[in-house]
Amino acid sequence: MFHVRDLARIYGEDAATVTALAGVDFDLYRGELVVLLGPSGSGKSTLLNQLGGLDSPTRGTLQYRDWNLGAADEAGLTDFRRHAVGFVFQAYNLIPSLTARENVALIAEIARDPMAPEEALALVGLSDRMDHFPAQLSGGEQQRVAIARAIAKRPEVLLCDEPTGALDVHTGITVLEAIEHINRELGTLVVIITHNAIIAGMADRVFTLQDGRLVSVHENPQRGRVSDLAW
Repeated sequence: MFHVRDLARIYGEDAATVTALAGVDFDLYRGELVVLLGPSGSGKSTLLNQLGGLDSPTRGTLQYRDWNLGAADEAGLTDFRRHAVGFVFQAYNLIPSLTARENVALIAEIARDPMAPEEALALVGLSDRMDHFPAQLSGGEQQRVAIARAIAKRPEVLLCDEPTGALDVHTGITVLEAIEHINRELGTLVVIITHNAIIAGMADRVFTLQDGRLVSVHENPQRGRVSDLAW
């Protein structure tokens, strides 16, 4: 689904130059679950932003299917984000005055073939909470509403930036189980940024970044389920 070669992102000029990505090569495939590991400043978020069409590369090849994202204009990137990608961030970004169902229903206004909100919320285990407002939901439930909103447009790609960073371990496991279910049930390509090396056990492949470089790619031929990892 993604073909990436010599992908680099450099900010600033002269003495103020910062190399966030120094030229990375990889391919991503339908149905994979990939974890990006690395310390702060390693390039994880920059890479996720590139894959999500939130930023453009300084150089290199960034191709999604037959679409050259590296050469796309802002209108093209907006169309890509609208239809192909779902985003899950550490902040839930729910609208407080809308119920869970209504927050998810917002996606119907921009999606070509959206799921019913009830279907998306059922996939993350919230059928019994869909008429609750965010203030009536726990942190984990709010994050699962955010996941339901992201998948309601049936994206081929789900990009997750520290989705459990603000949650306790038990709640984080519940959120990861929801993401895992989406990956297995819908065949969605999932990419997760995390500092938690335990999460790597649920991945098909683990990319480790350091100083803007992809220093290793580890494959898990028999990836584990979230519930079986050594928390």
